[in-house]
Amino acid sequence: MDRSSHTRSRRIAPLVAVAAAAALTLAGCSSGSGGKKSEEGGADASAGKASTPRMKVALVTHQAPGDTFWDIVRKGAEAAAAKDNVDLVYSADPNAGSQANLVQNAIDQKVDGIAVTLAKPDALKDVINKASAAGIPVVGLNSGLSDWKDLGLLEFFGQDESVAGEAFGKKLNEVGAKSALCVVHEQGNVGLTQRCDGVKKTFEGETQVVNVNGTDMPSVKSTVTAKLKQDSSIDYVVTLGAPFAPTAVQSVGDAGSKAKVATFDLNKDLTKAIQAGDIEFAVDQQPYLQGYLAVDGLWLYKNNGNYSGGGEQPVLTGPAFVDKSNVDAVSEYAAKGTR
Repeated sequence: MDRSSHTRSRRIAPLVAVAAAAALTLAGCSSGSGGKKSEEGGADASAGKASTPRMKVALVTHQAPGDTFWDIVRKGAEAAAAKDNVDLVYSADPNAGSQANLVQNAIDQKVDGIAVTLAKPDALKDVINKASAAGIPVVGLNSGLSDWKDLGLLEFFGQDESVAGEAFGKKLNEVGAKSALCVVHEQGNVGLTQRCDGVKKTFEGETQVVNVNGTDMPSVKSTVTAKLKQDSSIDYVVTLGAPFAPTAVQSVGDAGSKAKVATFDLNKDLTKAIQAGDIEFAVDQQPYLQGYLAVDGLWLYKNNGNYSGGGEQPVLTGPAFVDKSNVDAVSEYAAKGTR
């Protein structure tokens, strides 16, 4: 699809976010036997178990090895794929150039749609243009809210990281924090930068930023420990991903610090830590929902010409705070790996 025809296609009436989210209530596995792209798939685009022809969707993320956050995204995508009779191909690489190569691989496989994260959007611009030129619709999820429209993506599902950061900063004010350390586990990731910048914008105390190597947890621990020993005024450690929060708790203990730990993102271990009082609170962007809606959105576009937000607005999946007041209600889903 060339860019002009892509633009014309966006004039179709948009699918509202409520309708997309409602699809989460639909469960079950599909049993379609596959087939070529349907010319009149809209006739089968009804709610429930899909009877539409088999389609292939590539989900390409910037997941780093060991980052369990992406397991939740993938579970959501797999649930939608099972319902929609979709063959899901998942691949990931934290290196932006390598991630672009994975998108090119998806183009070469002639997939019917691509869902991609845009942690480093500049590195993906050219390959996304190639996908559009090949007539493959591309949607964004998780990272890239500021860039998805400029890159010509069909729709976007995720959290406004600046808004989430600002909400986090206000929460720190509410709990009486005075000095925060924001731990960036992937330098150059625009979403993580926006989170820390958002915290700085609204937090009335001092905000420091430290960069760590998120693929080396012992190094994360030693770096944060050293920073806490160096500055005893730090009373809150802010991690930007759920797997790093427990490590920050260990750093607090090793440093003999009285700092508390709060984090972005959630998983089953985090809910237990909040219940135990080891972690104060977490911001949940609902990664399961991001993966689910990205795949479901591509299915809806192929089979009924729908796209959420009309190509103008993203579908926001967060932020929402989880703390002791509501963690019990979330924990049962987190235990299943879906929150």
